[in-house]
Amino acid sequence: MLTFLSENLATIIISVALAVLIVLILLKLRKDRKKGKSACGCSGCAECPCAGTCHKQ
Repeated sequence: MLTFLSENLATIIISVALAVLIVLILLKLRKDRKKGKSACGCSGCAECPCAGTCHKQ
């Protein structure tokens, strides 16, 4: 078991770092969505040329 860990330590560290980064991104997106912010980065849908396609009412 220790041999496996020592041979794959770099891969394990990178994988854990990427997983943490993805979780942080998803938490930020969730927090922004609860606040009513857009995920596309626009300041509001009034200026967005795609407002009619992404937010059908």
